[in-house]
Amino acid sequence: MYQTEKFVAAQAKAIESAQELAQLAIQNAKAITDIHFDVTKEAAESTQAKAAHILAIKEAKELLEIFKPEEAQEVLSEVSVIQSKVAKVISKSNKEVVAMIELAIDESQAELRQMAKEITGMAPVASAPVVTVFDYLFDATLQTFDQAYATSKDAYTNFEKTMESTMSSFQGELMAAKKAATKKPKAIAA
Repeated sequence: MYQTEKFVAAQAKAIESAQELAQLAIQNAKAITDIHFDVTKEAAESTQAKAAHILAIKEAKELLEIFKPEEAQEVLSEVSVIQSKVAKVISKSNKEVVAMIELAIDESQAELRQMAKEITGMAPVASAPVVTVFDYLFDATLQTFDQAYATSKDAYTNFEKTMESTMSSFQGELMAAKKAATKKPKAIAA
């Protein structure tokens, strides 16, 4: 009966870990949604103000004066800030998930080691070959935990690197756009 209680406790702990991961996912989704909501709200307000200004224009020359390179730089800078905020949320989330995985694996390994000691300690003296097989299977199980951990950590590390690469690429494009926007437009001959 004692082993059954341990198994039930382990399952309860696994369910609790799953709930914590789900809660973390919900918090991060909310943070990203809040960022996008704020940006959308600001964009809608800005668009409405510019549309009202455009509708009030009477000469084509005024329309051309509205669209300035400085405004394009400002928009690109705002997009960069938004991307940075989203990247921070994702990075924080990845680190928290990796920490939770590490903790769960460490706890599971400790429980397995304790269970293995108890089981082999109760084995009769003549069951040495069976204990040896059990020890071999136990070591293989621990290696599986280590492999699962390494795979999970690699996946999160690769995801974070992909995000950083995307951000770097975007920053490069932003800098190129800033350089292009700062060049003086050539006058068109009439």
